[in-house]
Formats: sequence, C-alpha cells, structure tokens
Amino acid sequence: MDTRALLRRIGIGGYDGPPRLEALRELHAAFVDQVPYETVQYQLMPGGPLEPEDVARRIVARETGGYCFQLNGTFALLLTELGYTVRMHRGGVQTVNRPGDIDGSHLVLTVSGLVEDPERWWLVDAGLGDGLRHPMPLETGEAEQYPFTLRLRPSEKTDGWRLDHDPRASLIGMDFESAPVTLHAFAAQHAELSADPASPFVRLASAFRRTPESVVVLRSVGLSETFSDRVDTTLLETRADYFTALADVFRLPLPHYSDADRDALWRRVWSQYEDFVRSQART
Repeated sequence: MDTRALLRRIGIGGYDGPPRLEALRELHAAFVDQVPYETVQYQLMPGGPLEPEDVARRIVARETGGYCFQLNGTFALLLTELGYTVRMHRGGVQTVNRPGDIDGSHLVLTVSGLVEDPERWWLVDAGLGDGLRHPMPLETGEAEQYPFTLRLRPSEKTDGWRLDHDPRASLIGMDFESAPVTLHAFAAQHAELSADPASPFVRLASAFRRTPESVVVLRSVGLSETFSDRVDTTLLETRADYFTALADVFRLPLPHYSDADRDALWRRVWSQYEDFVRSQART
C-alpha cells in the first residue's frame, strides 16, 4: 500500500511516529471525514475488493469509499504500517430492523501500543457510518463525540463489548467479541453483503460522512445533516444535484463512471426513492 498517498488522501501531509494518542485521534477523525462510508459502489457492479491494498488504491483514486470490511480493513493496514498494534474482531450492528447478532457482519478494530500507555486498548471504528469520530478507551464509559453521545460497556451477548449509540443516530448499538480474528473471517459475509441482490447494501445506495461539525447521510436521493440542535433535510431532485453531492459533500467524484453509468445510477437511486414513497403511502 502507498501509505503516503493514503495519508495525503485524508488530508495528512506527513506522519512522524512513534504511535501516540493525539496522532491516532487525528488519523481517525481525518479518515471518517474524508473517506465516506458508502454503498454506491454496489449499485451498478455488485461485489468489490476486500483486500486492503486494493481498497486503498480505489480510495486514493476517489473511485470509492467503502463499508465496514473495506474501511476498517484499510485503516487497520494503515495503522499497522504506522507502528500501531491492531486487532480485528467480529461484531454485529443493532438497528430497528436488525437484532444485532454477532454474526461477523461488522468488522471492529482495537488498537494498542501507544507511547503514553502501551498496554491500554482503544476501540477504533472507521466503518460504522455515523459512529465514532475519535477512538474510545476500551473500558466502561461515555464519550461526547459531537453531535452524538456514545457509551461503551461490557456486552451482554459475548465476552466482548457493547457500544450504545445516541438515540438520534441511524443505529441502536453494536456488539463485538473480544477474540481477535483475521480479515479472512469476513470474506463470506463480504461476498454476500456486497453482491446478493437481497442485501441491504445492494438494495439501497447510501453514504455517510462524519464531519467536525455534523453527520451527513445520503439515502437514495434524501440528504440529511444532523447537528446538535437540528436536522436539515434536502431532496436531491436532479441528476446534477445528486452527483454534485457525491463529489462535494462525500468526496466521491467517481471519475471512472461514464455518462451512461451516471444515467444508470441516477435511475436506480431515484427508483429507490419512489419505492420508499410508495411504502410510506401504504402504512
């Protein structure tokens, strides 16, 4: 992996070790701000790379962001090359539509080896959409990460940990096992979630960005931005507005997409919006 190119891509001109907490916080915040969590990549060509080197090349080229397996896999490789000790863990996310079983549908990272306290572990997750902006110490506690409040506690489902998200967020929480695994443990889930027509990641084009001031979310053509005191919403009603938002808001200009690709993607996301409107009318 071209570490320098990836650092430049996330807005960090250089990095001088050894691993420190301040640097880890800066790297985490820059990554989730500049590299979107997104499933746009699965709309026209389901499936995608899992290997961090391949994902990193696409991120640097601004052809894609990623979802948990891709983002945390790439971030883990970056941190490892910068001297951090990184472990991967099997997790599961709980939403209003998912029970949150620890089925390996989410990849979680923990990090240690920091100069200030080499034995202390930190929860790191750049692949949770509107989740963490900064690492959290792996211990029971609460963290204010604007505009949300996050809570970490022992899991009731495993010997690992539970992250309780803010009630205004898109997910309820996330549990993960304490045992470390390799990236190979997520290969089967990645193949299914990125390519199965029934997968929620294939059925809905979405993008998330965790900025310093807000959390920005795009679902089909519905754009929302959450602040501490309000949520602003916008409907992207034209193809031009949609691709401008991808490029300017989510750092996703998609230079490899032809005009025909853009037409096809626009028709697909608008159809997803129409399906949503029809479903709401029936309820």
